[in-house]
Parts: sequence; C-alpha cells; structure tokens
Amino acid sequence: MRKLAILLTLCGATMLPGHAHAARVTECTAINICYCVEQDIKAAIDANVTKLRQAIAEQKAEGKAIGYMSVPLSTFAGGYFGLNAEVSAKTKERVEKRFGAKSLWILNPGTPASQLPSTANGADYMLMWTRVLEGPDGLGEEFDFYYFVGPSDFAAALGLTGEGDMEKIDAIFEERLASDPGFRRVVEQGRVTKAAFRKYYALRASVAASNGAHDEWNILRILNERRRNAAQLGIPNQIVSFFDGRAVAPAASEQAVSNGYTARCNF
Repeated sequence: MRKLAILLTLCGATMLPGHAHAARVTECTAINICYCVEQDIKAAIDANVTKLRQAIAEQKAEGKAIGYMSVPLSTFAGGYFGLNAEVSAKTKERVEKRFGAKSLWILNPGTPASQLPSTANGADYMLMWTRVLEGPDGLGEEFDFYYFVGPSDFAAALGLTGEGDMEKIDAIFEERLASDPGFRRVVEQGRVTKAAFRKYYALRASVAASNGAHDEWNILRILNERRRNAAQLGIPNQIVSFFDGRAVAPAASEQAVSNGYTARCNF
C-alpha cells in the first residue's frame, strides 16, 4: 500500500510493500515474535526504536502513566490514511483529556518519529513497534495501558451521531474530495470509492479490521502472560487494555486473535 502523506506509520498499518528486489530476512524479537523484514532498513528500525523509547522516557520522567494507541491507519478497504491519521490525533487528545494530560500520555503511531524508508511494509513497521512495546526486558515495562481504537472512537472523531450516519459519511467524502489532493488522487486511481468509503467508516472502522492491530493485541497478551509468570509482577501488574473506550474484560484480554503481519520468511 502506498503512503499517502508525509506522516507515515503503522498501525494498522500505513505502509508500502517492499521493493521487488529488496532482500528480506526473518527477524525475531525478545518475546519470540518473528517478521519477514527488509534487510536494508533494519538500521532505520533500530534508530526509530531508540527515538521512540526516548520520547517515552521523557514522559515517564514527568510521572505520567504511559499508553499505546492501536489504530488502523492504512488506505485500504475503503479507509483513507489522511482521515485515519486525523482520527488518531483526535482520539489521543480526547483520551488524554479524559484522564488528564498532566498525568497520562499516549504514544500515537501516527508520530513522525515512526517513519521508515518508503520501501517498508507492514512487517517492517510491526518489527519496530513490537520492539518498542516489548521493552528492554520483554515485559512491556514502559507501558501502563493499551488503547485499541473502536467504532465509537471513529464516530466521535467524525461527528457521527447515530442518525443518518451513512449520509454524513457521504458528505465527508465529498468535502474531502474537494479539499484534499491526496484523497482525490487515490479516488482517481480507483483505490477508494464512495461506496467503499461509506461502508468502511460506518461499519468497519476499528482495530478489528487492522492487520497491525491484530499483532498488537497478541503482543499485549504475550506480555501480560509473561508478567503473570514473573514473581516480581504477577496478575496485579498486568498492562491494562481498553477497546472502544471501555476496559477489556479479563477473559477477553487473555484470548489470542489471528495474526496480522507475524510470519517468518517463506523462501
């Protein structure tokens, strides 16, 4: 998938497929999650992990609780990166306001610090995010909670009220078409249609439809399992998770979901 804005990220996963001739290798993380990644951008991934950990450390030094926001960002299946990035920024602002911005900070994967070379794909970005999320000791020690963005979060950011929402989404499409050259370009290329856009933002906009978010859910499950088995941590010190604004129930939080980009190279 082509990036459609200067700001590039995962999440959900706003990522390009790798160059056709780029060498790809299997790279595994501290918690034994493996991805098939481009050899030539491993140094860029390492540099970004260092920058992102530094940003987290600066917020922790202020005594803040630290969260990670899992959000779909790709131009895919009717969704559009530019709009999704705006939703992610609004959701970050709203959640920080809910708890108090002086006391809590969320790492939004839409940050420029997450940008990788243009040949990067979803697996490359997920290797980067997995290393950030697992932390130096493989216990996710830098994070207190994850926030998985759901349909209500999208609705709040887009001004949907629960009455005539598909008509409102059609209006957003037309407004975007008139004002956003990047959006106009992907529409002209046939990558986004009005019908697909309407269905995506009315019915599908959520981490449930994101490859990267599926991996992030499984990362959280693994980290919490490791915490439960660590004598110095245990059940009381698991990483908290929210989906669509509500705390995730214990049984649900311990269940795995299908993989997104997780896989070894198969060649």
